[in-house]
Amino acid sequence: MDGWRPLQSVPQLKWTILATSQPVLNESDLACLILNMLIKMSGYYPSRDSDGAIIRPLPRINRLLSDPVCLPHIVQLLLTFDPILVEKIASLLYDIMQDNPNISRLYLTGAFYFMMMYTGSNVLPVARFMKYTHVSQAFRSDEKKSSDIMNRSVLGHILPEAMVCYLENYSADKFAQIFLGEFDTPEAIWNTEMRRLMIEKIASHIADFSPRLQSNTRSLYQYCPIPVINYPQLENELFCNIYYLKHLCDQQKFPDWPIKDPVSVLISYILIQCLKHLCDQQKFLDWPIKDPVKLLKDILEAWKKEVDKKAPTMSIDDALTVLHLQKGVGGHDEAKIRKAYFKLAQKYHPDKNPEGRDMFEKVNTAYEFLCSKSRLKDGPDPQNIVLILKAQSILFKRHKEELQPYKYAGYPMLIKTIRMETNDDQLFSKSAPLLAAATELAYHTVNCSALNAEELRREHGIQVLQEAFDRCMNVLNQSSKHEDTAVQVCTHVVKCYAVASQFEGCREKIQEIPAIIKNICRILYYKNLPKLCSEVAQCISAFSVDFWLQTNLFQSGVLYHLLLYLFNYDYTLEEGGVEKSGESNQQEVANQLARLCVRACGRLGGYFPESSGLETPENVPVKKSLSAILTPYLSRKLSQENPSELLKYLNCNTENPYLIWDNATRGQLNEYLMDQQQNVIKTGECDQNYGADFVYDIHAKELIVGEIFVRIYNEQPTFPLDNPKGFTIDLLDYMGSQAQYLHSLMMLQQQSQNSSQTKQGDRLQHVEMALEGLRNVIKNNPGVEIQCIGHFKLLFSLLRLDDCAKLQQCALEVVNNVTTNQECVNDIAASEVLSYLLLAINMLQNCRLLTLESLFALMSNTKIVKEAMAKGAVIYLLDLFCNSTNPNVREKTAELLSKMLSDKLVGPKVRIVLSKFLPPIFMDAMRDSPEASVHMYEGTHENPELIWNEESRDKVSDVVKKLKNNHFKAQRENPDSRWSLREDFAVVYTDVAGELTIGGVFLRLFIANPGWVLRKPKEFLTELMEKWAELTKMQNADGEVLETVTTAIVYLFTSQPVMLDQLPQLGYIPKVFTAMSHRNNAVPRSAIQVAHQLAHNEICIRSMAQIECIGALKVGMKARRDSIALAAEALGKMFDKGEEELVSQALKTDLVPFLLKLLEAGLEAIDNPSATKAQIVKALKAMQRSLLYGEQITGILEKSTVWRDYKDQKHDLFISDTPIAGYLTEGKAGPTAPSVAGYLTAGTRSTMPDQPPPTDREERHNSLLD
Repeated sequence: MDGWRPLQSVPQLKWTILATSQPVLNESDLACLILNMLIKMSGYYPSRDSDGAIIRPLPRINRLLSDPVCLPHIVQLLLTFDPILVEKIASLLYDIMQDNPNISRLYLTGAFYFMMMYTGSNVLPVARFMKYTHVSQAFRSDEKKSSDIMNRSVLGHILPEAMVCYLENYSADKFAQIFLGEFDTPEAIWNTEMRRLMIEKIASHIADFSPRLQSNTRSLYQYCPIPVINYPQLENELFCNIYYLKHLCDQQKFPDWPIKDPVSVLISYILIQCLKHLCDQQKFLDWPIKDPVKLLKDILEAWKKEVDKKAPTMSIDDALTVLHLQKGVGGHDEAKIRKAYFKLAQKYHPDKNPEGRDMFEKVNTAYEFLCSKSRLKDGPDPQNIVLILKAQSILFKRHKEELQPYKYAGYPMLIKTIRMETNDDQLFSKSAPLLAAATELAYHTVNCSALNAEELRREHGIQVLQEAFDRCMNVLNQSSKHEDTAVQVCTHVVKCYAVASQFEGCREKIQEIPAIIKNICRILYYKNLPKLCSEVAQCISAFSVDFWLQTNLFQSGVLYHLLLYLFNYDYTLEEGGVEKSGESNQQEVANQLARLCVRACGRLGGYFPESSGLETPENVPVKKSLSAILTPYLSRKLSQENPSELLKYLNCNTENPYLIWDNATRGQLNEYLMDQQQNVIKTGECDQNYGADFVYDIHAKELIVGEIFVRIYNEQPTFPLDNPKGFTIDLLDYMGSQAQYLHSLMMLQQQSQNSSQTKQGDRLQHVEMALEGLRNVIKNNPGVEIQCIGHFKLLFSLLRLDDCAKLQQCALEVVNNVTTNQECVNDIAASEVLSYLLLAINMLQNCRLLTLESLFALMSNTKIVKEAMAKGAVIYLLDLFCNSTNPNVREKTAELLSKMLSDKLVGPKVRIVLSKFLPPIFMDAMRDSPEASVHMYEGTHENPELIWNEESRDKVSDVVKKLKNNHFKAQRENPDSRWSLREDFAVVYTDVAGELTIGGVFLRLFIANPGWVLRKPKEFLTELMEKWAELTKMQNADGEVLETVTTAIVYLFTSQPVMLDQLPQLGYIPKVFTAMSHRNNAVPRSAIQVAHQLAHNEICIRSMAQIECIGALKVGMKARRDSIALAAEALGKMFDKGEEELVSQALKTDLVPFLLKLLEAGLEAIDNPSATKAQIVKALKAMQRSLLYGEQITGILEKSTVWRDYKDQKHDLFISDTPIAGYLTEGKAGPTAPSVAGYLTAGTRSTMPDQPPPTDREERHNSLLD
């Protein structure tokens, strides 16, 4: 107090000493009531209006309560620690400090110390007040070793930085929850013990004021900064940004913890040591990181500070001297240090002593130094740096997208760290794996943003990584484990190189350091490190984007290492359907390594197409080596994105046209690869050709054409080929390469009759296999036969090798298969090689059907038909038709001859030649039914169209055989020799001699059997009428021949009346009536017989009406009175059809008087005159029925006295149905009835053989050349 006062003027004395009545309220209730009143009053006058605008001046209630006269007493009420009062005071202070200019000096009242000492749990109002005010205090802290938030927050010396950040970043509710609970996460480590320690430290700090306040409630707290409270629970923690790195790095406990700003975290990460909890991935798996960018910044800063950390510049003695404390007397307790500090701080505080600022700062520094553990720290902490590195790796791994745009700023420190660790002799004995963490970070930085690789190169990071790589490679051995530091470093360095290889500059730098390639290849030697080898395989794939890196790897023997891992693949695991994981299944690790090695090999050689996204430059030497080592078939499968098929082939036994793969080939390859691998590792040398000349023992014995095992392909001809066209070309080229050998073989055979005894070794067998393969590929892959164009002279010439039956047969089958293609047929025609195929008919007797099929297909080309005719195909085919004992061959031969006959240009010539050997009917039979033609040839026939018996057959067969043998002998010596027949050549049949044949019909037999159904009746009619016309023109025609021809005509029209319809258009009717006036008496009779048949047809009658036929017929009747009956009957039929022109001709020629005269007399000399008269009467009556001339005819008849005897009665009874010519009649069931056409249906006899059929007529000759 400022002086003496009356007792009642001191409130606390007034209410405690002077008051005598019963109190209404106790002190707590009174204080609560007053606080409620103040809160209510403050609520009535807010600091902002309804739009949120600040109200000025500040409401009076807030000004008064925030005045230094009132505010300290309200704040000091917190020391009662009454829950209700504390809660209300916090609410009141929150209200009055809203937009209050005095908020920055609130810390001077000790409000933050008093609130943080509160032990109750109703801290929500307190938390709300703290959140609003803690960074608004002008307490001027000089602590420079913490982050910005710790510099700005008045709670920086009281709470851990994580709690201050939590208060800043989260709501008051969340902070209150953390403050009262037990938490151990990447963002907060806080528990009851830590709170107890804090309260204890604050209580100790204000211990001098509490007793004074109890003795004098008017006492005011004099603010004194509290030293930083060090919590034992956080001694080994590294905090950065807003995370404890140890917990953040604990991927098992906090996997994928969200990071808010990864860039800030990364930068901060290089900064501070509180990241230890954040790195504890086992405890804090997936802990959320809100701002990873900011966290990265903080980590980078923390790293920098940790690296630059040095020993304290102030000693304990210096600090004691500044605080005027005695030195050398042991330690001073905090109360004594605080008292000394408080005394000097009041003395030199800038507010009271403007000249004492420097001394005031020294006092603060000495006080902080003595009250903290900073004096115990000496230089960087390796454990903290490990956490810093790990935390960055986690940030880059989990927040790749957010950090990708940012260039990494920590390479100088990172490279320095890697270099220092690499050169440390104790590298592999350290407890903190700093080098492993540093190389891992290097990988993650470039993997996050590939452009960082260029920055790493510019900072000489490639060389530094290689130094670390080389150091660790030297300690790898067969007992190394994946957890070893050296293995981890190698893993990260290899992955870093893989990413860096995306850039040309990095690739050039890698090429400048040969040890990189060497070490990468060497790692593959350690089969006990499959995961590391997997990373190396991926690195090799990445390096393969550059041709020179491919070449360097190839020349370092990388293929030997990679290929060995392919044989550790187990395809049963892939096909078994069992769930698998590389973490628990070693075989899955081996399978994955095998797959990666396949991809590495594919990219080394440049096998992948552009569409796969894996394309690399083509490397011919690599491809050549892989083709030799893996076989071309398997090496091509390196282009497949899924390597499962290739790996399965390699690890099981297979035999197909592309691949012969079994235990022997695998064993030989493994032995070769292991030998080369050992040489590379031990001596650095290997096969100079890198496997390009490698040949499997099994494959060396096989014929391989176009990468295909020909023997296997011939065993599996339906196997689908990748490129059948290419295989066909390769086979033809191979055959071409053997042409000289085959030509020599032909010459040898021609010079020696015992050519079959000539040694035919593997070379001939290979040619046979190639031909068989050519046959199979053409047969099973339509379209490839066109590749044979240009090679037919070679292929056909192989048919001459008659001591190489299999070779001939294969060549013939090839020819047969190509004939389905018209272009090939045209080329064969141009090659003029048909003679070889004709020779094959005799040489390959067991393949005659195939030969005939080939010829049949070729005969579609007129040029070939012409060549066949010239080269003697007809005589070969005739020999087969006549002498072969195989019915199928004979039928096919007949079919082939028929096709030759059908050729428009050459067919007629073929028919002429054939007709010299066989009756024409055989050619027609071949056309209509080859089978029937064979049966006809072997049968005995005598019918109007064929006279054929055993004698004829034997004669033809013998002549054909002899001619064929002679031509074969000549053609065998000279394939270009031609065959022809003399003009007068003909085979004469004894039984046919003297037979009159017209149109292929024997007239004698036809007359004897007119019911025979002719094959070509129209042609026969034409030739028969032509022959008749020829005979009737002759002055001295053979009467017997004329009679025979006439009889044949009559029988033809009688048996086949329909043929009369064809006659008018042939033009022979006028000739018939012209012949009536011939001087030779036999001719008119013949003409009357023919005219008689014509009168049976209405069409012919109409045609006769157009010519002068009645007069001619009258002349004939006068010349041959014995034929008057036939003529009269013909006239009756002609007039009966109502043709007026014919009646007109009768009137003009005075036919009626002529006929009447015949009725009167003149018929006594003929047979059956009554019938004749009846026919004449019938003709006259028919003329009477004429519409135009009937009356005129009747008038003439009426004048005749003879007519009166005949006109009134019918004379049909005198006309009988007796046949006019043999057995033929005009009845309905007569010869007009149709018969069944055929070649064997109406023979006059059918002689059954009385002996077994002869054997093949080839056997009747001692040799083909006889």
